[in-house]
Amino acid sequence: MTDIKKAFKIINDKLNDTLKGFNFKEQKVESSNANELVSLFTSETIAYSVIYYKDKMLCVLRSCTMTDEGPDNEWKTMATWMFNPESDTEKEAESIGNDFVEAVTSESAVKRAKQTKRKKSGDDGNADPLFLAKRFMVLFPELKEEIKKEQDTKEVFRGVYFTRTFIVPRVNQLLARGVKSEINKLSQILSTQYQNGDMDTRSIITIVILNSTDEKYREKLEEKMSDELKKAWSFALKMKGKKVKPEKVKKKKPGMFSGSRL
Repeated sequence: MTDIKKAFKIINDKLNDTLKGFNFKEQKVESSNANELVSLFTSETIAYSVIYYKDKMLCVLRSCTMTDEGPDNEWKTMATWMFNPESDTEKEAESIGNDFVEAVTSESAVKRAKQTKRKKSGDDGNADPLFLAKRFMVLFPELKEEIKKEQDTKEVFRGVYFTRTFIVPRVNQLLARGVKSEINKLSQILSTQYQNGDMDTRSIITIVILNSTDEKYREKLEEKMSDELKKAWSFALKMKGKKVKPEKVKKKKPGMFSGSRL
């Protein structure tokens, strides 16, 4: 019988040796689930994770995009292998490690890993309202299903409507709780996304989100807020009470459907 922890280390050591050459770092992580072994490798733009599910005897390589707050946790499976400790040996673990190395060194994977983070370009960034909404999943994980529903039922993501309906109420609840670490995290997210965001995103941050907060929370919000956003918020306060132009609702064309390829 093969020690699964030793086999898992063989797989991860192979991956780590390769990814170091692409400026990845192995992070110290532990699964909260006793059924899983997990590892994490991150660069500025990409995160790779290896998970072994003991009950299913499956070893899975996944990837997702990195943000300023860490992995966005929208994991996509890149490779899956069976590993049965009762019958498989370290040789099979070596094979799995080699296959995972092939996956992360493929032409498309290398190109993706070399991409730069979204940055401000001139006066306008390129992070859009959908990207902004997904960043709030760090604070409000339940947004994931609401974002998916919006994407599935509307041809265009309604940034203003979605923010007013699903994000603003949660922001106000967070402020009312008064937990300093949560408020600081909120300010950091808003500051980063204001810097990287396009004009629609910036307007949503200042006019829709910040102008919907109570004045009594302003000082706490500004503690960890960038000077750029503080200045923009001061100007946006002059617009408080005025309506943002409503977005046009578009329906998906008949006959279109979404699903996974078989």
